[in-house]
Amino acid sequence: MSTAKTALVTGSAGFIGFHLSKRLLNEGYRVIGFDAMSDYYDVVLKQRRHAILGEHAAFEPVIAHTEDEGRLTELCVSERPEIIVHLAAQAGVRYSLEAPRSYVQSNLVGALELLEAARAAPPKHLLMASTSSVYGANTEMPYRETAKADHQMSFYAATKKANEAMAHSYAHLYGLPITMFRFFTVYGPWGRPDMALFKFVKAILEGRPIDIYNHGDMRRDFTYIDDLIEGLVRLIGQPPVLGAPIEGDSLSPVAPWRVLNVGHGTPERLEDFVTAIEQALGTPALRNYMDMQPGDVPATWADNALLTRLTGTLPRTPLADGVAAFVDWYKSYYASAT
Repeated sequence: MSTAKTALVTGSAGFIGFHLSKRLLNEGYRVIGFDAMSDYYDVVLKQRRHAILGEHAAFEPVIAHTEDEGRLTELCVSERPEIIVHLAAQAGVRYSLEAPRSYVQSNLVGALELLEAARAAPPKHLLMASTSSVYGANTEMPYRETAKADHQMSFYAATKKANEAMAHSYAHLYGLPITMFRFFTVYGPWGRPDMALFKFVKAILEGRPIDIYNHGDMRRDFTYIDDLIEGLVRLIGQPPVLGAPIEGDSLSPVAPWRVLNVGHGTPERLEDFVTAIEQALGTPALRNYMDMQPGDVPATWADNALLTRLTGTLPRTPLADGVAAFVDWYKSYYASAT
């Protein structure tokens, strides 16, 4: 019988879930990858991610929806994962204006099913994805985990803030050690087609203009995927402990629950991001400057002091290097797909 630790990763065919699953497999974990293969974006891209994970004998895919009643509970009771990382969600700020009900099913009902599964078969640590979008109208930067986050500006952000509250209640009621991650703008190879880097590279290569919102007056805390994954892996062994806060902690006074920013902690100008893409491609972009989109914010910037106290200093891939790595992957991926 295998003695490898078992990790359940929901959203394993997604961008972050794929990279995390791959890293955990390389660390010697048995990984159960749970994904619905939804058609929000290219299903073939998701299938190819899972195919790579499937090259590892310790990867076990489960294709199902998180919101399927009892499915996650059945799985957790039978497999007893020590670690659960919940990354499955309906993502995207702009799409939440078009299809809000899909966010209720995936992000609210799906999270409830996940929490019920953890209640039935408690893991050593449950880690759940949130987003920097929960800070909403908060203009005090850098964003700190202990600051108020009460005024979300998109329905997507509202569902993720609800996930934080739902998880806190389960941590309090059932003693589940839960860490919530507020991801900032994550980018890198195998990224999502609906994200700016993917769309910009595709448009530039096709000779089409790129849409730049708020007339370019945008700043984002761009976080390279490998740096983020390193942080998550280090935090797996750092479950929150009730009554044991550290300096600047967001630890709940009544539950083993903590919320953490995961970002580089440096705001980058959108124009500099585009310049890095142009340099990596060797092609200038045609810019289409536009007004701010509903639900969007002009800047995001993480205070990552708490993350550093828990994990130590994390890698900080320079923006130009990270963008170049994505461009190399994009060209290779689409060359092999033709």
